[in-house]
Amino acid sequence: MKYFFITGEASGDLHASNVVHSLRALDAYSEFFGTGGKHMGRAGVKLVLDIKEMAFMGFVEVVKNIFKIRTNFKIVKQAITDIQPDVIVLVDYPGFNLRMAKWAKEQGFKVVYYIAPQAWAWKEGRVKKIKAYVDLLLVILPFEKEFFQKHQVPSVYVGHPLLERIPEPDPEIEKDKIAILPGSRRQEIEKMLPVMLDAMYLHGAQNNLVVAGLSEYGEEYYQSMIKGRATLVMDKVYDVLDSSKLAIVTSGTASLETALMKVPQVVCYAVNPITYWIARFLVKVNYISLVNLILGRPVVPEMIQKDFYPVSVKNASMEVMLDANSVQDAYLQLRKMLGKGDTSQRAALVIYDLLNKRGISSAG
Repeated sequence: MKYFFITGEASGDLHASNVVHSLRALDAYSEFFGTGGKHMGRAGVKLVLDIKEMAFMGFVEVVKNIFKIRTNFKIVKQAITDIQPDVIVLVDYPGFNLRMAKWAKEQGFKVVYYIAPQAWAWKEGRVKKIKAYVDLLLVILPFEKEFFQKHQVPSVYVGHPLLERIPEPDPEIEKDKIAILPGSRRQEIEKMLPVMLDAMYLHGAQNNLVVAGLSEYGEEYYQSMIKGRATLVMDKVYDVLDSSKLAIVTSGTASLETALMKVPQVVCYAVNPITYWIARFLVKVNYISLVNLILGRPVVPEMIQKDFYPVSVKNASMEVMLDANSVQDAYLQLRKMLGKGDTSQRAALVIYDLLNKRGISSAG
């Protein structure tokens, strides 16, 4: 079988690579192609485009890079046409992948979508596109299966892939640090990191601040914003969290990682004002952090847009530390809701069964 995966961001690159490994175990004669980064490359996927050329966030940023995005579409479409895969597996990255799903379905390809677009949060009209252009949806949040099935979209809940790689916190390690997780995109990092650092200086945390960085951007990039105010640790976010009593986190997958590592946190987010102005009329959820969304209540504080400034973040961090016991109880409930830690194997089996017409394996 030939599999073509389309990922556009770092988290999708990792999660897709784990599914590739699981598919290889099921299908000894498989071939893998697609877009991705270092994880997909290491998994033996023949990459036609690197995710570094694909990660654009927000309305304004997409408009600025529209010609680059169009070029990316042409490259991927041509590669799929040349390769003629048995299935196209779209992974997250909905702005690009939903358009690709339409084209792929029109060309007669089988389409699976892993890590569903968040149509329950905004752009519910995307459900119609998913129903029309996707053969099967693999969802990772416990409430998503009911939402999509209500709209008659074939879907399987496979659990959350983070459980496969989140280590149990080491009880022997002293929890005396304050972690700053500023995001995975340049735009996020440059907007979030300076304010986060200022907030923790007000908190009085000058001697135990640790910034979790990504080596793809280089130490010099981070140090230009840190300016000696914190220790920088590259590519070891779980080690950083394991030694932390508090984390200041840019909203996204990192907030869920922090919760699964049992670290009290403050979730922060700010974007271009125009992007935010548009989004506030479209987003339909009460929370932005995955922790609060999944649990359905405000377990961790969220500092969004106008509330994201040093004093507010500092005050929120002090409040969440005082409420640490109830936060930990909520984290335990969260972990139980997210599956059994075998998401990639389940996702691979569902895809394999679909291709071999063995029926759809139910993961829950």
